Amino acid sequence: QVQLVESGGGLVQAGGSLRLSCAASRRTFSTYTMGWFRRAPGKEREFVAAITWSGISTLYADSVKGRFAIARDNAKNTVHLQMNSLQVEDTFVYYCAATVAGGLPTRERDYDYWGQGTQVTVSS
Repeated sequence: QVQLVESGGGLVQAGGSLRLSCAASRRTFSTYTMGWFRRAPGKEREFVAAITWSGISTLYADSVKGRFAIARDNAKNTVHLQMNSLQVEDTFVYYCAATVAGGLPTRERDYDYWGQGTQVTVSS
């Protein structure tokens, strides 16, 4: 079992930046592929970004490519999502997720563990 706790959400103006963090409970954190998803009320989660256990490979949704960056610190059992040039359309609840699957999964069902989510609101 892996417990994930997100932090760093909040209210920001369009064009601003936020850095989300996700802390994992297990020391085997370094063996998990980590991902970030986001969800609007009443809708399914959508993929945002993923990073392999080593941190060498990353993948981004087209909608955030060039603006968001995912990174991990295995020594601190944390993964981060740096979000720049935020737009009103980036307003969602953001979730951290972990999976033992290899590669860079983009489907919600491929992830085994989820955090509780953190709200990001971008105002115009």
